[in-house]
Amino acid sequence: MTASPSTADAHLPDFMRRDRSWHPPAYTPGYRTSVLRSPKCALLSLEQGPGEKTGPCFRADMLHELDNDLITNYAAATGSSGVALGERIIVHGRVLDECGRPVPNTLIEVWQANAGGRYRHKKDGYLAPLDPNFGGCGRCMTDAAGYYFFRTIKPGAYPWPNHGSDWRPAHIHFSIFGDAFAQRLISQLYFEGDPLIPLCPIIHTIQDERAIQQLIAKLDMGEQRPFDCLVYRFDIVLRGRQQTFFENKREGL
Repeated sequence: MTASPSTADAHLPDFMRRDRSWHPPAYTPGYRTSVLRSPKCALLSLEQGPGEKTGPCFRADMLHELDNDLITNYAAATGSSGVALGERIIVHGRVLDECGRPVPNTLIEVWQANAGGRYRHKKDGYLAPLDPNFGGCGRCMTDAAGYYFFRTIKPGAYPWPNHGSDWRPAHIHFSIFGDAFAQRLISQLYFEGDPLIPLCPIIHTIQDERAIQQLIAKLDMGEQRPFDCLVYRFDIVLRGRQQTFFENKREGL
């Protein structure tokens, strides 16, 4: 999932050792779900075959013009003339490899709760109401410089039954695809200044404060849209010692 090297990258080494302590252990009892999800046997590294390396090849023309606009895309799809309620924001940034090179033509999917902290999901029983004009899903692609952006509503915090009633900070889930569906990394971003971040049991599984900071989108006032949207910057690093923490890559492979 890294960009093809160019002649300008000829000075870079072919192998860069990874810091496996950057990722937390899979078994972290403070995050109750990890007790059942963590592997019981040693992990195996499998070589990718044709099934993992074969398409689809993602292209920008495969996306709808509103796919990266969560404020309007659900209402448009359901035939409504309304817009989503809540604090309007833009999230933007770049997808990079471990050497800071851009990763172009990468599909990013995002999903989130609405402004009240409620997901449009049949198993979400939180008492906050659904927004009839907000579906909570979108997608976008990086351009030639690895840049992406999407417009949405800042999600609300919500309670979850981890050790009674813990609260999740406001967050947006995202996944990044490589050249095929099997090449997928999943994580979530948080928002600068949220007081629930240091209280979250999921975040507590990450031991290095620098790794936590790479999951926090920073307020980018220089890019604000006056009288419309605040903007948050969130760059994603796919590999190496300073990579963004991915939930389905806890072992650090």
